[in-house]
Amino acid sequence: MALRDTSPPESAGPRPRTAPALDAADRGRLLSGAHHDPHALLGAHPVPGGILFRALRPFADAVSVLIDGDPTPLMSEGDGLFAVVLPLAAVPAYTLLVAYEGAEHKVDDPYRFLPALGDLDLHLIREGRHEELWTALGAEPMAHQGVIGTRFTVWAPNAQGVRVAGDFCFWDGTAFPMRSLGSSGVWELFLPGIGEGARYKFEITSRHGHRFLKADPMARRAEVPPDTASIVHTSHYEWADEEWMAHRGDVPVHVAPFSVYEVHLPSWRPGLTYRQLAEELPPYVSELGFTHVEFMPVAQHPFSGSWGYQVTGFYAVTSRLGTPDDFKFLVDALHRAGIGVIVDWVPAHFPKDDWALGRFDGEPLYEPGDSRRAEHPDWGTYEFDFGRVEVRNFLVANATYWCEEFHVDGLRVDAVASMLYLDYSRDSGQWTPNVFGGREDLDAMAFLQEMNATVYRRNPGVVTIAEESTAWEGVTRPTDSGGLGFGLKWNMGWMHDSLQYIAKEPVHRKYHHHEMTFSMVYAYSENYILPISHDEVVHGKRALVSKMPGDWWQRRADHRAYLGFMWAHPGKQLLFMGQEFAQGAEWSESEGPEWWLLDPGYASAGDHRGVRDLVRDLNTVYRATPALWERDTDPAGFRWVVGDAADDNVFAFLRHDAQGAPLLAVSNFSPVVRHDYPLAVPGDAPAWREVLNTDAERYGGGGVVRSAPVVAEQGRLRLTLPPLATVWLTPSSV
Repeated sequence: MALRDTSPPESAGPRPRTAPALDAADRGRLLSGAHHDPHALLGAHPVPGGILFRALRPFADAVSVLIDGDPTPLMSEGDGLFAVVLPLAAVPAYTLLVAYEGAEHKVDDPYRFLPALGDLDLHLIREGRHEELWTALGAEPMAHQGVIGTRFTVWAPNAQGVRVAGDFCFWDGTAFPMRSLGSSGVWELFLPGIGEGARYKFEITSRHGHRFLKADPMARRAEVPPDTASIVHTSHYEWADEEWMAHRGDVPVHVAPFSVYEVHLPSWRPGLTYRQLAEELPPYVSELGFTHVEFMPVAQHPFSGSWGYQVTGFYAVTSRLGTPDDFKFLVDALHRAGIGVIVDWVPAHFPKDDWALGRFDGEPLYEPGDSRRAEHPDWGTYEFDFGRVEVRNFLVANATYWCEEFHVDGLRVDAVASMLYLDYSRDSGQWTPNVFGGREDLDAMAFLQEMNATVYRRNPGVVTIAEESTAWEGVTRPTDSGGLGFGLKWNMGWMHDSLQYIAKEPVHRKYHHHEMTFSMVYAYSENYILPISHDEVVHGKRALVSKMPGDWWQRRADHRAYLGFMWAHPGKQLLFMGQEFAQGAEWSESEGPEWWLLDPGYASAGDHRGVRDLVRDLNTVYRATPALWERDTDPAGFRWVVGDAADDNVFAFLRHDAQGAPLLAVSNFSPVVRHDYPLAVPGDAPAWREVLNTDAERYGGGGVVRSAPVVAEQGRLRLTLPPLATVWLTPSSV
């Protein structure tokens, strides 16, 4: 009897065989998330006798490799590993068929793909010169080798291993270990089928074996706090601000009108989203006549009470108010209304939350390794390591990111002084001098210079603004002349001195007269902004109108007179929301401005509306009068007329535009009317007329105004000065 041939027919395909066992050490590192090259173990690889297919799919019932539509089961190796060797001459095109509880899922194998990050990107990252870092690191939806998915990349040079965990794998990163891309410190993994909206974090195993989840430092979108995951995002926004972007740099900012309304977006109108704010904020700001808005930090931050100044997601807008595209919609709406957008940017420090940047890969990474340098003594946060090129790159690229991705027109850099001084808020023994024995932080200086030079080179028309509270020389001097390279600087000295003066009872102001004139000693040492910011109306400092002495009428009059003096003084202006209508209470981030003060049914609504009308008119006349802004940085644009009338509480000065046309500003900070007050004026101006008077009845004043021109006699005007008021006059034909 002949024996029957039991070998499979040729159509059954190649006979699979058991895969060689993984090296025990490799297997252990792979399963523990500590392997630097999982692609060498997983995927498809030539081996003696064929092609080895290996997959890591925890909790799967079965895994098959699918070639030309034919499935071949992989054999379980335990712990979620499945493998088989097929007698093939080359790695074929294939997919995986993964079964969970009876349901089969056809998926592409992440470990069959080449790196989705190029050598040039890695070279620039190593050099710290990748000016578009957000295009290389983070989560990037893309087509790679003909397959749609998301490339995940993260810088974690001290990690033993990194894995991707997310809602697509029940936050278990075991199946998705990333590969190290050599000396760059970057880890990479392309995940097919993962797209926009997926939530993820990086599961990092430190060199000490500790494992923890971290949000993506480069995430462009994040969950709404208190949730902390990063979200895969691609922008689909189509901008409509081409005209604005094309012309915003036509006139340099220091010779242009620049009047800023500072806004805390979550509380300006509590409960509104970015898109809802786009309906209300642009017309309001336009009506008031401000040229720009400045947003307190809009980057992702976990604690609302920080007002955004403790950032955990430097590349993501805060998700409390909507998506990144929603924020773009708001910026676009402001641009189409002719309003520039400045955002507060916080590179000085970051919070210690264990899921964020702090000790990111188990070691000090974004912060210095020296604990004396790492801790910010005032805020309980970490400082950035400005001496590390990758950290500087992270921040410099972030500055350009806001300008390029969100079309913002300026960055106001917070807490610059805390960056510049090694001994900032530190006692003796708590800091180490620089190589020259000084207290200047040379690395921070170099970073700020690099940031400013890069932003200005890449983004014509953008302005950077320093909140720098010391007398550091050259903050707004160009970097090629040794300066820090900012366009503008907050004049904290003027703010402090003038608020101290105006808070005094008028009878005592003569003893503090110099506090209003001293600013002109240094007014042209930098390009200045005069800021009455959020910092001046919180924490017991009182709102602006409440700083003033006297009864309600006097406080409002002082408030109006002060704003008139401020708008006429050399330098640009910034006013925080609520101060434009003399809100009496301090600002609260949970409640925002007291809009009800303007309601017609409120008994004193007219008082507050009057102040708001004044701010509108200040901006209107200011923008129409080049003398008030064209020569802000030129000493020839200013001349004292009366600077020493301490007993009278009077200040008078001339501003001139580039053609020499003058504006006369006179402030009387005394509660009495001064009749026939003599003022020397240019002889070629025979008459002067009021163009603004803060005592006008429509502003809530006493109505000591003059509608007819005042004739100068032998170069001298005699004016009636209203009490607690500022008057602006320009030459007029009789």
